[in-house]
Amino acid sequence: MERSDEPLCVSRDAAAGGSEPFVSVIAPCRREVRFVEAFVRSLQQQSYRCDRLEFLVADGMSDDGTREVLDRMALSDARLVVIDNPRRYVSAGLNLAIQRAKGDIVVRMDVHTVYAQDYVSRCVEALQSTGMGCVGGPWRAVGHGYWERAIAAGFRSPFGSGGARSHLEGYEGEVDSVYLGCWHRQRLIEYGMFDEDLVRNQDDELCLRIRRQGGHIWQSPKIRSEYRPRGSMLALGRQYYQYGYWKVRVIKKHGQAAAVRHFVPAAAIAIGAILAGLSVAVPVASTVLMWLAAAYAACVAGSSAVSCAADGDWALLPALPLVFATYHLGYGTGCWRGIIDFVLLAKTAPADHATRLSR
Repeated sequence: MERSDEPLCVSRDAAAGGSEPFVSVIAPCRREVRFVEAFVRSLQQQSYRCDRLEFLVADGMSDDGTREVLDRMALSDARLVVIDNPRRYVSAGLNLAIQRAKGDIVVRMDVHTVYAQDYVSRCVEALQSTGMGCVGGPWRAVGHGYWERAIAAGFRSPFGSGGARSHLEGYEGEVDSVYLGCWHRQRLIEYGMFDEDLVRNQDDELCLRIRRQGGHIWQSPKIRSEYRPRGSMLALGRQYYQYGYWKVRVIKKHGQAAAVRHFVPAAAIAIGAILAGLSVAVPVASTVLMWLAAAYAACVAGSSAVSCAADGDWALLPALPLVFATYHLGYGTGCWRGIIDFVLLAKTAPADHATRLSR
């Protein structure tokens, strides 16, 4: 079967030639056979001029049928290019795609996200109109099953996310980091692309480097997408454990203090452990620990009720306390393991469990 060189759509502005920037959409994937075909179809439905687009998917040596789906779809659409990513990590795959990209503008996408048809157009519009180093839309989580819906509700809550502006759906303005991202390719290369030593937090670290080099990050609510979160507490705990772990690595690399919210879960775990240890010999420590636990439980209960009211989904009320606890415990324990490995022991290689990719 031969590959077709004809695009799947005919540009309504074909007579305009190359007046619009050529855009390279880049996406990493690994073992995504359930989602990858729908993802590629969503790329092909983008409203941006089809003859000014290419899609570069970096496959991390998938062994579940993902690669076969991609290769089959590439045969019928010359814009789809599949790249081998032998290191398997997201950051390595993204860099391979950036190096192969032909576009003046690079738009990053993720297989587990659903995009508005004007997503690429809005990214290009925001990048050109603001002149920022990176632009993107809000990180909006939308779940489908019961646990996905509960995890998404916790994600949207300031109590779960720490109040990051990137989670505010209506916010427009400068942010510390943005979901996914869009860049001028040459500027992205000058910024140093993605750090391939990072399994997680590579997006935040790139945004930090952009800001330290004088660039700015801009969020526009017109850039619309819906992220599909993890579907179980175990998967969520692993994800946020790794986020906490690699956050320490990023902080150590740049020697720059993180926002206070990044260390609140780790500090709470430490205080709880210290008070629990002291309670054997110091009775008042046990009393303080109980009061702090009661205060946390009250915050969890209140935040759960607020989230249910905001979503109009009171069926999530029994699940949300567990969701919030998993966010906080996963991130906090990950931070402490990162502090032990990267700060106290000064390890240069991460722990094996912190490099395992999961979904």
